[in-house]
Amino acid sequence: MGAGGSCGYGSAVSQAPFSSFVTGIGPSLYKSGKNVELVKCTKKMHRSCSGKGVRVVITDFCPGGPCVAQSAHFDLSGTAFGSMAIPGQEQKLRDAGVLQIRSHKSYFIILKNFRVACDYSRKNIAFHVDQGSNSEYFAVVIEFEEGDGDLAKVELKEKRSSIISRAKNYKWRQMQQSWGAVWKLDAGSELHSPFSIRLTSQYSDQILIAKNVIPTGWQPGATYRSLVNYRV
Repeated sequence: MGAGGSCGYGSAVSQAPFSSFVTGIGPSLYKSGKNVELVKCTKKMHRSCSGKGVRVVITDFCPGGPCVAQSAHFDLSGTAFGSMAIPGQEQKLRDAGVLQIRSHKSYFIILKNFRVACDYSRKNIAFHVDQGSNSEYFAVVIEFEEGDGDLAKVELKEKRSSIISRAKNYKWRQMQQSWGAVWKLDAGSELHSPFSIRLTSQYSDQILIAKNVIPTGWQPGATYRSLVNYRV
């Protein structure tokens, strides 16, 4: 998944908990990344297939650029593809190369439109500050949300300070989804950290608050880890 993909995770997909279990897919399957994919292959397709399913993170970014060459394009990473093999035959399956796929009724099965709860092994939610953030504009990549995986609402609250005018609005301020996992707040005036961030999940409407998760003196490009997460 490159930085040009719509998720916004960049090179983080090579690290835990993603660990390169990613798949680049074409427009007809992607649907703005709203579906988590569970895939598997059977021995009827290749003798090295184990029939075991694997959960992958989907993206619209393939090697070399966006996945637009074919509408139904499905490009599993080598790590994900090999994990579906019989133990010891991972490379044989990867060497099979390009394979024809169909939904539900093929030897290589894509259970699309089947939501799989996100599970990042009890890792807490992290906030990666976008490089373009400054004192009046704050954008952040939100990573590792368990459960729904998607967010309906993200809000930011500044730290109250007696030094700042009492006229300052310290209520929760709604952020806008910029693209993928990136959420932004264009305040139009100086923001005062530390920031608390409130998250509302897309489907279960669960609310979490990462209190003062963005510290005073935060830096663009830095990642700050919270003490909270949704539980599967």
